[in-house]
Amino acid sequence: MPDYGHDLLFGAVLVPSADRGEDAVALARIADRSGLDLVSVPDHPYRPELLDAWVVLAVIAASTTRIRVLPNVANLPLRPPAVLARTAAGLDLLSGGRVELGLGAGAYWDAVAADGGPRRTPGEAVRATREAIEIIRALWTPGRPLRFDGKHYGLDGAAPGPAPAHPIGIWLGAIGPRMLGLAGAAADGWVPSVPHVPPGRLAAGHRVIDEAAAGAGREPAAVRRLYNLSPGPGGFPRGAPDTWPEQLAALTLEHGTSAFLLPAQQPRLIEVFAAEVAPATRELVAAERARAAAPAGPRPIPAPAPAPPAPDSGRAGAAGPGDRLSVRPTPDPGVRRSTERLWDESTRPTGPPADPDRRYPRREQEPARNLVAAHDQLRSDLDRLGEVVREVLADTRDPGEARSEIAELTLRQNIWTLGAYCASYCRVTNLHHTREDQDLFPYLRRSDPRLGSVLDRLSEEHHAIQGVIDRVDRELVAFAGAGRDPDGLRAAMDLLTDTLLSHLSYEESELIEPMARFGTGW
Repeated sequence: MPDYGHDLLFGAVLVPSADRGEDAVALARIADRSGLDLVSVPDHPYRPELLDAWVVLAVIAASTTRIRVLPNVANLPLRPPAVLARTAAGLDLLSGGRVELGLGAGAYWDAVAADGGPRRTPGEAVRATREAIEIIRALWTPGRPLRFDGKHYGLDGAAPGPAPAHPIGIWLGAIGPRMLGLAGAAADGWVPSVPHVPPGRLAAGHRVIDEAAAGAGREPAAVRRLYNLSPGPGGFPRGAPDTWPEQLAALTLEHGTSAFLLPAQQPRLIEVFAAEVAPATRELVAAERARAAAPAGPRPIPAPAPAPPAPDSGRAGAAGPGDRLSVRPTPDPGVRRSTERLWDESTRPTGPPADPDRRYPRREQEPARNLVAAHDQLRSDLDRLGEVVREVLADTRDPGEARSEIAELTLRQNIWTLGAYCASYCRVTNLHHTREDQDLFPYLRRSDPRLGSVLDRLSEEHHAIQGVIDRVDRELVAFAGAGRDPDGLRAAMDLLTDTLLSHLSYEESELIEPMARFGTGW
């Protein structure tokens, strides 16, 4: 994924507890004084232990002078789009143009329904969000009274206005492929969160957004990429704050992420993020952008900077600034849906340890980065296939809706619609594995014979996954019959999910370093 060239933004996520709401306002003042660009609060109207997001944002805006405010993200099912539009525009006017609109389709449907809101299927949530974006933008645009006849929302002669003080960005919280497509086609930004979209899955999301933007006649760079961080064990960024700039800069340069939002409840962490992490990250990104833009030709080679203490000494290797292997394997989810096991994971061989002193220039890391990106596409497609399976089994997907959302849907019956998509996905998966078996693996074996046992095991797993894919095909045919027993299809889909995610994680953990060291031979 490219660097989209956006200016970098840094912000905080504050939780406005009902019993200590003043703490969030005080932290926002510190963020404002420290130089952060954004402050956001979550919007969960059904949680009485939290203060209303828009009330808190209004107080924060009145208590600060320069920082921008936004809900992270506004709960659309409990906040009608006409009200959202006027609320955001009014606060933007009062704050001098310091409001952005994070928007979410909704989740936690039991809680939403308990507060009188709708309970929507994934397809309904996407359509409702699309309608909401149209209504919000229309109400921000001066003109004649508006009429809109949507399935979920409508306007009947509504007067537009007030117009906001500046063009408010609509930054969409999205995870699934259809919502990502909507972000690319209609939104101004994408706001994923580390727990739901870890760094290893960003590339797949960006790809969906970019393709949707192009399909809508937009430049992919029209969609800003934000990220709700989650530092700490198992999260991102890893390590102490002084190690964060390199990690964040890598996301900007490799994935185009340009805004980072840090959950923070301690004043000192906000100050460090603003005064140390943000400027160091901007400096790294600016230097790399300048280097990339410089004309080709001999240039003086700068003296290497002193290497900081190595954060770890794992197989990825540790090296100096800018030369450490920054590509990381996507962790195995660790959760198994199926009781079936195709292999014993404890018997998987591992390759030789990496040279801890070896450096990996960015260009040498590209093959490994491309491997993870290819895997991310398979993961994204698997998610999409699983979503389609769930909707078809629940009888919530009708043929007309399916045809409009998945290009491969050409027949009228849900099950054969699903089969067409599965056939496309399975074909891509098989081609990926075939190229590895026939091209990449022999090259790596020649480059380092010690990888032989790992490559043999990966090839065996490729064949086992092919068997599961064939089983999904058979279950699709069986489900289309008179019996329509869903158990077999669910079991096959669960097994495919378990085996493929486990395999991709194992393959990345074993091949990222060798591919950075040897390339692909292609």
